[in-house]
Amino acid sequence: MIKDEMMRHPAPLLKVRVSDFEAEPWLVAMCAGYENGEWREDQLIEHAMEWLPEFSLKYSEWSSLGASNAVKLVRKAAKAIYNTEKFKSRGEFGELFLHMILRQVFGTIPAICKMHYKDSRNDTVKGFDCVHIVSKEEVLELWIGEVKFYKEINSAIRDVVKELFEHTKRDYLRDEFVAITNKIDETWPHSEKLKMLLDENSSLDEIFDSVSVPVLLTYDSNVINSHERVTDDFKVAFEKEVRENWEKFKGKELPDCIHISLILLPLKSKAEIQKKLHEELQTWN
Repeated sequence: MIKDEMMRHPAPLLKVRVSDFEAEPWLVAMCAGYENGEWREDQLIEHAMEWLPEFSLKYSEWSSLGASNAVKLVRKAAKAIYNTEKFKSRGEFGELFLHMILRQVFGTIPAICKMHYKDSRNDTVKGFDCVHIVSKEEVLELWIGEVKFYKEINSAIRDVVKELFEHTKRDYLRDEFVAITNKIDETWPHSEKLKMLLDENSSLDEIFDSVSVPVLLTYDSNVINSHERVTDDFKVAFEKEVRENWEKFKGKELPDCIHISLILLPLKSKAEIQKKLHEELQTWN
């Protein structure tokens, strides 16, 4: 079943340009690249839309996606992620990017559909920004992510560090684990194992041994905006920029009870991507 789930990936578009798994926290930096002198903004948006059904629908829905129901389910997925004109402050697009990066780079499997945290029309999604797992033999690793879909990296770092501390408090985690358990699709192959891991009788110390927190930060990049193709100079400048931002993140006081991975996705223009994603989703509403 896991093999079948992993085969559902769209072909990769984002490239891992920098990775350092010896560092603490881990560093991964993604790159959309260029085409004909232009940063591949439109291609990135099209690629994100390919992930929309899996991101926005329950396991029992997206796993049944086929020729006969594709249009219906994609339309349902678009409405689930985005059903408002008030889009400027919303973060679901960043959650979609985190979802597809975790699936492609780390081989995670989505545990619940975050859109089911929406209580009513126009609600933002509460809790962690993604809930995935990695299955290793009889052991489940829980990946609960945080995203800041921002244009400015210092603000993204400041705000996500604050949330990391808030979201690792005992009472918050217990409430979140209950919410996650209640959202698990019973047809999902790992449902019982995850329920056992998150059971209220399980010690948080034991759970933390199986928890990773991937942190995705986007920002408008000087390097992206000052180049037109992937050259050796670009690669050097790109790595320098992302490692400087990793140093800023690492320099903050971080919770020491969890394993954190920093994922950076430099953009040409966060505002322009947000606008175009909004327009793309509107065609399905």
